[in-house]
Amino acid sequence: MTTSQAIQLDMIDRAIIQATQTGLPLSSRPYHTIAEQIAIAPEVVMQRMQAMLDNGVIRRIGAVPNHYSLGWNANGMTVWDVTNEQIDALGQQVGALEFVSHCYRRPRLMPGWPYNLFAMVHGRDRDEVAVKKLQIAELLGEHCRASDTLYSTQILKKTGLRI
Repeated sequence: MTTSQAIQLDMIDRAIIQATQTGLPLSSRPYHTIAEQIAIAPEVVMQRMQAMLDNGVIRRIGAVPNHYSLGWNANGMTVWDVTNEQIDALGQQVGALEFVSHCYRRPRLMPGWPYNLFAMVHGRDRDEVAVKKLQIAELLGEHCRASDTLYSTQILKKTGLRI
């Protein structure tokens, strides 16, 4: 789908999105709970959500944990200045590390911000994050020219688009 193509949502898709946009119900059968709320079969909810995932209306379905509640009090965005020629391959490798929750490429903002690879690392304390950062540095090797870690200082409310 290109950005110029628009997906038309019918009333059922809109109802499913509205029922799930703040999260899935905390129940053993969340799709059944949604189906009951909007008076359709659970199989229809699942089929429609899969179709919306397939065509890009929904980007993902996943848990969004509160890291602080789980005891992960040191949350560090590690930032790296890596060679442009290797950033895609290196980003894939860093993103595959079990302790990296998300990894992405961003443009440098020169002269003061040379970093183009970002990787979020969570730890119980800053020492744990530092150990994990060393593992990333070893993986990046000679392709990394500089790095830093930006630690979270507060929890921001994360919400997506609401309809």
